[in-house]
Amino acid sequence: MDNLFGGVYKNKTVLLTGHTGFKGSWLALWLHQMGAKVIGYSLPASTEPNHILLLNLDIISIIGDIRDLDALNTTFATYKPDIVFHLAAQPLVYLSYEKPIETYETNVMGTLKVFEACRANGVKAIVNITSDKAYENREWVWGYRENDPMGGYDPYSSSKGCADLLANSYRNSYFNPVDYKKSHNTLLASCRAGNVIGGGDWAKDRLMTDIMLSVSKGKKVSIRNPNATRPWQHVLEPLSGYLAIGQKLLEEKVEFGEAWNFGPSDEGSITVEEALHHVKKHWDKIDYEINRDLYQFHEANLLKLDCSKAHIRLKWKDVWDSKTTFEKTVVWYKNFYENNTVGTIDDLNHYVADAKKKNMCWSKV
Repeated sequence: MDNLFGGVYKNKTVLLTGHTGFKGSWLALWLHQMGAKVIGYSLPASTEPNHILLLNLDIISIIGDIRDLDALNTTFATYKPDIVFHLAAQPLVYLSYEKPIETYETNVMGTLKVFEACRANGVKAIVNITSDKAYENREWVWGYRENDPMGGYDPYSSSKGCADLLANSYRNSYFNPVDYKKSHNTLLASCRAGNVIGGGDWAKDRLMTDIMLSVSKGKKVSIRNPNATRPWQHVLEPLSGYLAIGQKLLEEKVEFGEAWNFGPSDEGSITVEEALHHVKKHWDKIDYEINRDLYQFHEANLLKLDCSKAHIRLKWKDVWDSKTTFEKTVVWYKNFYENNTVGTIDDLNHYVADAKKKNMCWSKV
């Protein structure tokens, strides 16, 4: 495992904000398996159960708020990270309507303070994670490219668009590639992905989480928007992209300090109802009902990314098709609820093995 991504993460000090969240917990595991010294910085785990606690990783876990610049600076000065993966955020659309101030404070001002801590402490590489929802969504049938305008209808999406604009400003103002190794030694990239699924997510108001919680209680799950189309991908897919970008930045390849999209191939973009048909194949207890009368805030019906840039320049592609993605996700939860087992490491090992079979660039020794 420690030879992946050119072996660049072995013995590196990696600071990971948001390690108690869904994506953050999977990334913490992968980095740990590759021999990195992982420093997690995050608010306490917000759900019960919680994936990071189930994993019981031997990492340094600091409970802190990214809005607290003094605490950030203390952590950075103490551990001197080589690279920062910034995932900490208020990640839920529905909660952004209820708590817009907290959402903007966390996703915009929190990101600003992470960048300031990086700047003050001489971090070499920053991988900033935003969202596919950062784009101004016009419900086009084609995917959004990295140079399309930022936007956001709801407070969450808007805050992520703001965070992306902030990253671009810092890249121009303080981490300009033209001045690399002259006035600064930092490379900054932003990564956008969305509709990530996989085992270990218990955040409210996410389709897979709602399904798995409902079946664990012997209830039907209510579906409010069955025709919405989403680019479903397993959590390991964008994480492999984030790690590939991090590798390039640590190798001082200036041209990769840009914005990047990570999403599935076109076959991964299917409707919510089609996704339900997939998951029912792997757990016969799953049942659902369509309830369009549920009160709901605005939701996009169609949103996908154009990942040509990552395909061509980074040689990155998704490993698992939608069929495998849904299977791995459902089986993880089924084994958790019926057998009390956590299949995360097995899923990671299978993913890496499949990547090697497909000769993925990052998997080569």
